[in-house]
Amino acid sequence: MGAFLLHLPIPGLLCSPYRSTAARINPDLARSLRKLTMLCAWMGACSFSAVALADNAEVFGQLRGYWIGRQSADTGPLGQANALEPGTAAIDASAAGVQAELRASGHVGAVQVQASATLQAQKMEGTDGETQSRFNEAYAAGSMWGWQWSAGKKVVSWDVGYGLRPNDVVQQEVRRTLAPEALEGRPLLMAEHFGADTAWSLVWVNPTQERSDTGAHEAALATRVYWHSGAVDWHGFARKGETTGSSVGAAASWVASDALELHASVRSNQQALIGGTWTGANQISLLMEAWHDGTALSDGQWSDWTARNQTLPLWLARGIPVAAVAGNLALQGKAFGVSNSLRQDNLFARLSWQHERWQAAADVLYTPTDRGLISTASLLWTGERFKLEMGLRNHGGPQEAVVRQLPVQRQAYAVWTWTL
Repeated sequence: MGAFLLHLPIPGLLCSPYRSTAARINPDLARSLRKLTMLCAWMGACSFSAVALADNAEVFGQLRGYWIGRQSADTGPLGQANALEPGTAAIDASAAGVQAELRASGHVGAVQVQASATLQAQKMEGTDGETQSRFNEAYAAGSMWGWQWSAGKKVVSWDVGYGLRPNDVVQQEVRRTLAPEALEGRPLLMAEHFGADTAWSLVWVNPTQERSDTGAHEAALATRVYWHSGAVDWHGFARKGETTGSSVGAAASWVASDALELHASVRSNQQALIGGTWTGANQISLLMEAWHDGTALSDGQWSDWTARNQTLPLWLARGIPVAAVAGNLALQGKAFGVSNSLRQDNLFARLSWQHERWQAAADVLYTPTDRGLISTASLLWTGERFKLEMGLRNHGGPQEAVVRQLPVQRQAYAVWTWTL
C-alpha cells in the first residue's frame, strides 16, 4: 500500500485581507468532508474494483485540502457589468474544499491497467457548496510487435517549455495555474516505439468527440518523433485537427553545462518560445523565457476591445436599459478565453531557492506591449509527514493593461499536506 496524503486548508497563515472570507467558508467544510467520505467509499467499492482484482494490484490515496482567497477587481468590463447589474457576470469567488484522489494499478495477464479518480467537495463564497467526481486517468496498456500501446483516458504532455508549450498538442495543459492539481487526461488511442536514442508516438485523441468541438476536446491525430544526440534532445511534432486542420512543430533542449540548460519550441500556427534555466551550486535557480503566441488576440483587436469597453457605458445616456449595457459588458469577458496567452508577446522569469526542507519562489509574467505584469510568490515546506504550501498572485501595470481588466486581481492560496 502506498502513502496516504492529507491536505487541509490553513487560512490563518495568510495575509489579513483574506481571513474574513476563510472564516465564513470553514464552518461548511465539516458537511463537505462527510459527503467526501461517502464518495470515497463508493469509489473504493465500485470504480477501482476491476483494478483491485488484477494481479499485483497497488492502490494509493491522497486527500488534498485547499483554500483560495480571491479579490475581485472594481475595474474592467466584468467589474463594470456587476456594478451596473449585480450578478450579470460570473466571477470566481473565494473557495475552500477537499479533494480525494485514488490511484490503482495492476496487471490482467500481459495487459497493465491503471486508473485514478478525484472526488471533490467545494464551498465557494455565496454558494451552498457542491460535490463532483471525475476520472483523471483510466486506461489499459500493453505491447505488440515492438510497439507499446495505450487505450483509454490518459495524460500525455509534450514539449519543453514552462510558461508556454506550443507543441503540447494532446493534453493542451493550462500552464502556471495558481494551485496545481492532478491533470485530467484525454480519451485516446496511443502507440509508441522506443529505440536506444529515438522514440515515436502516434495518438488519436478525443476519437468520440463531436466534429464541432475545439480546443483540448477537439478530435485530432498527433505524432511526435524524439531523437537524443549528445547533449541535445530533439523533438518533431505534427497534428491534424478535425476543425483546426494541420500544423507541424519542432523543439529542442540542450544541456550546455552542469548549470545551464537552453530550450526552444516552435509551431506553424505562429507560436514560438525560447528560454533557459541556470542552477547554481547554492540551489538557486533562474528560469527565463520569451514567447510569441499568434493564437492570442492581436494588438489591433485588443485596441478595438478597449474602445468598446469605453463606449458601452455611454449607452446609458442614450436611454439603453441598464441590463442591456451590463450584458454587453459581460460579453467582453469572452476575449479572456481566446488563448492561454492574453497578449501575443510575453516575457517570463522565475527565481527559486531550495534550502533543506524549504523552497521559495517568485516569478513575473510581463507583457511589453501594454506593460502589464502578473507576479507570483510562493513558499513550500516539505517534511517527512507534512507539506505546507502557500502563495500570493497580483496583477499590476498601467490601468489600461489587459491583465488589469481581468475580473480577479489578487489571489492567495494555502495547502497543508499530512502524510500518514
